Formats: sequence, C-alpha cells, structure tokens
Amino acid sequence: MKFATWLAGAAVAAALVSTAVPAKDWNEIRIGSEGAYPPFNSINSSGELVGFDIDIGKALCEQMQAKCSFVAQDWDGIIPGLLSGKYDVILASMSITEERKQQVAFSAPYYKAAMTWVARTDDEAPEDFSPEGLNGKVLGAQSSTQMAAYLQAVYPKADLRLYRTQDEANMDLANGRIDLMVGDLLPMLDWIEGGEDARCCHMVGEPITDSRYAGEGTGMALRQEDEALRRKLDQALAAIIADGTYQAINDKYFSINIYDLK
Repeated sequence: MKFATWLAGAAVAAALVSTAVPAKDWNEIRIGSEGAYPPFNSINSSGELVGFDIDIGKALCEQMQAKCSFVAQDWDGIIPGLLSGKYDVILASMSITEERKQQVAFSAPYYKAAMTWVARTDDEAPEDFSPEGLNGKVLGAQSSTQMAAYLQAVYPKADLRLYRTQDEANMDLANGRIDLMVGDLLPMLDWIEGGEDARCCHMVGEPITDSRYAGEGTGMALRQEDEALRRKLDQALAAIIADGTYQAINDKYFSINIYDLK
C-alpha cells in the first residue's frame, strides 16, 4: 500500500515536472521608454521613439539577436508599467537608487549621472546654494525624479514646483514662473546648446554628484525575477562597449564620453 502511494506520488511529481513552464529565452523583448526626455528619448513626427536610449536599446537587441519592440510610457507610470507586464525592460535614463532597487532590478550602468542647477541668464546667479541662500526662491524639477527627491530632501521649506515632463519645467523657467531648476546635467546641456528657445538659461553652481540623489549611474530596470534577462543585457552592454558600437552612438549625441563622465 505504501509503495502504491509512493508510486502515485512519483507519477504526479513527474507530471508536474513535464508540464513545468520552460525558462524564457528572451528572443522577444519589449522595451519601455518615456519619450519626453531629449536627447535620450523623445517621440518624432512619425510617432516613433528616438534618441540615445533607443539607439542603445536597438544595439543591445542586435547583439542579443533578439526581436525588440518599444513602448512609450509616461514617467510617473513607468515602473508600474514594468511590474504589470506592459514591457520587460525600462530603458529611459533611470538613475539607479536604493529606493528603486526595492521594486526593480537594474542592469550595470550604461552611463554616469550628475545633476545641475539652471537659471535664467538675465537673473543674477546665486552665490550661496544652501537652503538659507535660496530662501524666497521658487525652485522646480520634473516630478518623480532624483532631481525632485534632491530638492524635497535638501530644501524642504522651499516653494517647490514639480512638473510632469522636463520640457514643462524648462518652459516655466524660461518664462520666469520659477527662479531655479535642478535637472539632469546632460539633457540640460543639450537643451541649452540646442537652440534659440534655450538662450534664456544657463547652468549655474557646481554639478550635484551626491550618489544619494544622483544615483549610482543610469541603468536599465527589470522585474526582479528576470535575472536571466539582466545577465543577457549586461553581457550585451559589455560587448557593444568593447566593439565600439557604444562610442559611435555616444558621439552621435554628445561631445563627451557619458559612460565615463567625470
């Protein structure tokens, strides 16, 4: 009787093994990006995601021999979209932070990060960026970003305006509705150098590199259970850095090496 019971149990176990879901091979990958953070990601006149992040994603997919599709997602919903299965990877210039690590896993950094203050050129630049020195100033940043977290932590009593997109923050600074803005250094540099609409403004003060706010670098975010995909992305990133593909994409957008930003 015991043998018969054991045999029945073994048969059930074997059936469970034989019907187990096989490990995902990641031959098809869906990539989420914001589409509102040039030159890293934006949406062109044809409605397609374009920019540095997108070009890096395409190069990684080619290296992995994977078929990839790109999905636009507003920043505030970008982590919920990943966790709900809308896409498999976030490739949207997301800073690697301890807080975000509680929700998602990250690839190795694919570029370094720093933040900067931006002011209007016709305003006198502050000499003192302490909370006391900026008392009475209206400060701005994009919501749900490390820039916003920095302002909320360091300037808790400030008149703080948070914006859905970086473009909206830029516009309010240009139009005098805020006095100072904290932004990601590279997009701010691109905006300021990019055309007449940014001649209003310039970077002031010292770059903000404190890892508590600037993060540990910029990485691709994944669901924590997708360890195999994370390894594939890290291997592909190392390969495109080694063969010069990364540098070619870097040079298309920037005059400095953003992978090794000092």
